[in-house]
Amino acid sequence: MRPTKFSPALAAAPLLVASLLSLSVGCSPSHFVLKSAADSLSDSSGPSSFARDRDPEFVRDAVPFALETMESLGLKLPDHVGIRVALAAGLTQYGYAFVQQPVELGGEANSEAGKAALARATHFYLRAREHGLDGLKIAHGITIEQLRSAEKDRTKALASLEKEDVALIYWTLVPWGAAISLNKRDLELVGDVPVIAALLDRALTLDESFDQGALHEFSITFDSARPEGTTPEKEKAHFERARVLANGEKISPLVTYAEAVLGPAQDKKGYQALLNEAASYDVDQPKARNDRLANVLSQRRAKFLLAHQSDVFSD
Repeated sequence: MRPTKFSPALAAAPLLVASLLSLSVGCSPSHFVLKSAADSLSDSSGPSSFARDRDPEFVRDAVPFALETMESLGLKLPDHVGIRVALAAGLTQYGYAFVQQPVELGGEANSEAGKAALARATHFYLRAREHGLDGLKIAHGITIEQLRSAEKDRTKALASLEKEDVALIYWTLVPWGAAISLNKRDLELVGDVPVIAALLDRALTLDESFDQGALHEFSITFDSARPEGTTPEKEKAHFERARVLANGEKISPLVTYAEAVLGPAQDKKGYQALLNEAASYDVDQPKARNDRLANVLSQRRAKFLLAHQSDVFSD
């Protein structure tokens, strides 16, 4: 799993904090006012200032307050789907970008502090998944019991989902998959792989171009976990489609494919080529500014992988 562009909700939240706090300490707030605030916070129609930032540490320090604000608002609006999508996205991105990845890039995954941080990342992912599941239940009455039921019943439940639900599907399956990737010995979590596969397949059917190929990029790392497995040809097809849909505006597919496929395949030449391309990418070029933060984070990972490629290749 790799971060996509940061949710506009995270940038909008601080702008509404003062008004929300004033509502919470006065008379009972108007449902209309709360819903208007939630609509603004969960609006994903344009780039956010966080997504355009080039300083991950600055964003890291600002995001938790925004997320807490949205969770407080979500409690007051139990039927608002958009706020739950925004929360699922924000918690997932925070857990990966600012908790999991620093541990991995610091080489501390096996230390006590590293294990504690990865457990914290898992907590964020499961918290995000719950918001996504809440959204599915609110929007279509889909429960986790239905998702975990027989394939026929699960397929019937997912048939109610439409193209406008793809963001909700994506931000439910991504943290779910991320939690599994960090807890491969948790049999209950691993047992949910078919659920994630079904959600992913439904999303691809509804809108395979979602978020500039994010579904295809996720498939690169996830499909090998499917009961039926995958093939190099399928992995390459997902990568090529993700790269086309990215339109040169984000580099995460390059890093994902190099790390998940070319490294294990011992394709050193291809591995180096993609990572060098990502490492030399101009994150400040005009067409990439809306994804600058995600590109900065992907570039950090690319440079780390290049510096530690002796850990990947036998020669």
